[in-house]
Order: sequence, then C-alpha cells, then structure tokens
Amino acid sequence: MVHTLKYLFLAALLITIVVYDSTWTHHPAASPDDPAKEDLTRVLYPSTRSIAWKPVFIRPQDTLESLYGKNWVHVARFNRIDRRHVYPGMTIKSPLNIDKLKNYTPMSREYEPARRYYRYILVNLEEQWLGAYEYGILKFSFPAATGKKGYETPTGIFRVDARHKNHTSSLYKTEDETAQYPMDYAIRFHIGKDNVAYWIHARDLPGKPASHGCIGLFDEAMQKRVTSIPENPVLHDSKKLYDWAVGENLYGPDSGDIELLEEGPIVEVVGHNPEYLSKPSRFD
Repeated sequence: MVHTLKYLFLAALLITIVVYDSTWTHHPAASPDDPAKEDLTRVLYPSTRSIAWKPVFIRPQDTLESLYGKNWVHVARFNRIDRRHVYPGMTIKSPLNIDKLKNYTPMSREYEPARRYYRYILVNLEEQWLGAYEYGILKFSFPAATGKKGYETPTGIFRVDARHKNHTSSLYKTEDETAQYPMDYAIRFHIGKDNVAYWIHARDLPGKPASHGCIGLFDEAMQKRVTSIPENPVLHDSKKLYDWAVGENLYGPDSGDIELLEEGPIVEVVGHNPEYLSKPSRFD
C-alpha cells in the first residue's frame, strides 16, 4: 500500500510538472525561456506601431498563402519572415488592413547623407530593414536579417569592395551539416580587424536577427535549392540588390567568382538590434 501511494504521488507530481512547464507553448504565446522564437509579436519594430495589427496563432493547417492569399508577400515582409519559418505553434503580426502594407517601408523616402551618391545602401538594425538609395532618393527596400546577440552586425559607414555571385560561407554549414552555407549574390562591405568578412547576401529570414554578423536578404530560389522549400520561389531580394549595386551594367561581365571592385557603393549600418518584449503584445 505504501509503494502504491508513493507511485501515485510521483505520477501526480509528474503530471503537474508537465502541465505547468513554462517552456512549452501550448497556446498563442511564446515560451519565456526562448525569447521571440515562437512569438514574433514580441519583437518590437518601431515602424509597426503605425499599422494596426493583431496576433495570429499558426495552426497545423495554416500557411501564409492560406491565410492571406496573394497578399502573403506583404505579411511576410511585415513580419521579416520567410515561408519556411512559418510553422505551427508560432504567432505572427497580422495586419488589420492589408492595403496599408502594400507601400510599407520603415525607411525614409529621402536620406540626405546619400544625396551625393549614385548608389547608397542604408541598413537599420532596429527595423531589420535595408534601403537602396540613388542620390538620396529611396528606390526600393526590403527586410533583412542581421547579426544576432553576440554576433551583432558592425555599425558605421563602409564601402563595397567585392562581389561574389556564388559565394559560400567558409565558417558555417547548412542545418543538416551536409554543405557550407550558401551566400548567393554576396556583396562584401567590411573586413574586421579579426579578418572576418561581412557580406550582404541571400539567406533565410526567421523574423528576427539571426546571422553571425552578415546581412541576409530574401532568396527563395536558394532556399528551394537547399531545403526544397518553398515549392514555387517568388521572393528574390538578394538578386535585385546585387544587380542594382554591383551588377554587370556597372562593373562589367560577372565571372561568378569573387571579384574585387573599386569605388563600390556606400553601405551605412545604423542603430541597434530590436527590443524583445517580455510578454506578447498587440496593436489594434
């Protein structure tokens, strides 16, 4: 009888631990021990305060396409996330008026320091966003994934000195460890004192700072090649920036190998990484 009561007590204790384990995400909220991994409403981008949104919990049957139809691209950009990283159990910011997202950008339409330059790239770390300027006028912009905590992207003013359309990382491998991490359409803008190079290049976007210091842009074609997701690539921001900043129309035929450049575009990196809220938020 004593042994039976002991086992019943242990079983009840185990059930209590499982039910109240705060590291589990069993409802539309993020684990406090894993900041912003499951709940992107906890990543505070200042510009998102100007657009009404509500938290949306991703169910097993949900995709960006099923939730938003042809407007999924705008929602993906608003959340700084790619389709592969939208998975069941997470929470995203869902705009109440999709039309307001179609021209959304946190970047200034004019940037005075860029006025003298034909090509000028501005990266805002707090917004996780990149803007491409011609003589101070914003031509286009899109989300970016910069360095995570401990690997922050260096701030300051730099100049592009190399391009490499088929670049791969010499330090990091793909998730399955089968190959070096691809960095298609790579634009080098800085080499640190430790001889570590920093590039703007293709990568996946998980909705928050995630790199080891480089600046990553949407490239669904690269993602499909490496992970088979998505089935139909649409977003190719890295190629658009590459062609605009260091393309053949500016620097001649591209061999596909690393090539040094003279008088490359200016790259300015400003701010600090976004704040992570201690609890889920909403703005509606």
